[in-house]
Amino acid sequence: MDTLTSLRVFCAVAELKSFTAAADRLGVSPAMASKHVSQLESRLGSRLLNRTSRRVSLTEAGTLYFAQTRQMLESLDEVEAAIGNATLAPRGILKLSAPVWIASTFFVDRMADYNRRYPDVCLDLDLSGRIVNLVDEGFDLALRATQPDRLDPGLIARPIMDIDFRLMASPDYLKRTGRPLEIDDLNGHAMLRFSGINPGDSLMLRGPDGPRKVALRVVMLSENETVLHLSALAGMGMVFLPTWMAAADIAAGRLELIMPDTVNLSVTLYAVYPSRKYLSAKVRTFVDFMTESVRRMPEV
Repeated sequence: MDTLTSLRVFCAVAELKSFTAAADRLGVSPAMASKHVSQLESRLGSRLLNRTSRRVSLTEAGTLYFAQTRQMLESLDEVEAAIGNATLAPRGILKLSAPVWIASTFFVDRMADYNRRYPDVCLDLDLSGRIVNLVDEGFDLALRATQPDRLDPGLIARPIMDIDFRLMASPDYLKRTGRPLEIDDLNGHAMLRFSGINPGDSLMLRGPDGPRKVALRVVMLSENETVLHLSALAGMGMVFLPTWMAAADIAAGRLELIMPDTVNLSVTLYAVYPSRKYLSAKVRTFVDFMTESVRRMPEV
């Protein structure tokens, strides 16, 4: 059997988690697809896939083999397209890690626009909020909102947009504790802190008279913005959130911005991916599309 074909069959089965679906995509019979994978396993002396009557999953060895093989095949396709002066259409599964707040109307609309332009790409989203290992876990791409010095130097990081996190709290909390009117009034307030942006119990905020250090009382620490958002609605304390994440609550009066013209934190959203000489069409088109489509964010 042709080894290159066997590799393509294996990657299709791993992506689709089905021999039948992979066979349909590649125009072979399910039995032939199974023979191709078995041929690879025999050659490697290791099982790549766990097979049951209902599902197919990667073994530990299969996970490592899939990550490396998929990268190799994508690079080969790109090279062949370049030599033939052709444009390789993006297709397949784009495995993407992103912050929880990507699950917002604004970003979902952008992804829907991308899908309409590139319908052969399936977006596989991980919104757990954890920092994934792109290579070991088989991710194509991650969107990370952070400071440049916190990025892994071994990865390629392309800035997509700057994001302002505004300070807000529920009317109930502000009624109990008093509404801060100046930066110094923030000292001692309860804070629901996103651990991925502002470490420590104090913040340096820029006021009309220059930078001021504010000591806050952290009552919750999490990398999950949804938990922080819901806790702010429950009146536990103040929180920094992207305005579009809480736009409906602000408009309905469930949350109120605190000194919106004075107090905010800014981070950059990066598209992060492993260093590759030939970037796959699905990654390249997604990053380019997102960069162009999110240049201007909606204001509350």
